[in-house]
Amino acid sequence: MRNWTWTDEASRNAEKIQYIIGRMSRRARSRCGHAALQAVLLLALLAGASCAPGGLFGKRYEYEEDLTIDLDGSAMLTINASIPALVALRGLDLNPTASRVDRERIRALYQSPVADVRRVSRPWRRNGRSYVQIRIATPDIRRLSEAAPFSWSRYELTRKDDDAVYRQTVLGSAFKPGTLKNVGWSGSEIVAFRLHLPSRILEHNSRDIDTDEPTSVQRGNIVAWEQHLSDRLDGKPVAIAVRMSSQSILHRTLWLFGGAFAAAVLVLAGLVWWAVRRGARAA
Repeated sequence: MRNWTWTDEASRNAEKIQYIIGRMSRRARSRCGHAALQAVLLLALLAGASCAPGGLFGKRYEYEEDLTIDLDGSAMLTINASIPALVALRGLDLNPTASRVDRERIRALYQSPVADVRRVSRPWRRNGRSYVQIRIATPDIRRLSEAAPFSWSRYELTRKDDDAVYRQTVLGSAFKPGTLKNVGWSGSEIVAFRLHLPSRILEHNSRDIDTDEPTSVQRGNIVAWEQHLSDRLDGKPVAIAVRMSSQSILHRTLWLFGGAFAAAVLVLAGLVWWAVRRGARAA
């Protein structure tokens, strides 16, 4: 399975499967057969993943930045990329053809005062190239361009009227013509910049990479901008713009829950008052 590209939803479902198996009693696992149980649950995972955009396991990206941002500017950024892409696009001092991936080296290259590396995954291989996942936390997305691996982007998070506006412009890559080794690229590979937003999306400028039609917001309040690898190597800019509500979905949900709870309490109090009044009249 390590050669598959999993969507976020598929990864979460896989974790749920392992949790369910772990919670089952030893007797239940022995009755079902541990391997058979995993196979059944895996089929359920595949069925759920097949409904995700992009097919069974979603689109395969050569380089992907997956940004989860809060309204205060704090964010969690997950990068899924091949080692050659990290070298060509971001100019990282890594060996793109090495058989062993130096995870500590990658951690050191991404660590900075504005970017805290939480995890560098074990590498996996696809199409003869090694890939890694890097998870980074930043207290202020507006300062992330101060870190060298993200210096190609300009980040803005501002307020306009009663709304919040997020803008990001991805500029030129670190690619230098004549330095690219043959790593099996055709140029049609896809680079993606994905946003997980905390509040209702009012408008955005994302367009489909094939049809140039406006894209829809994906489940989970997600919007993605895609670009062909050849265009990203050439430094063709990517302009990202989103206008969203200044009130988070969680905040609205808590208010709705609190309102519903208060209404239920009032109804219950009214019923108790009515029952007491009725009992007093009968007496």
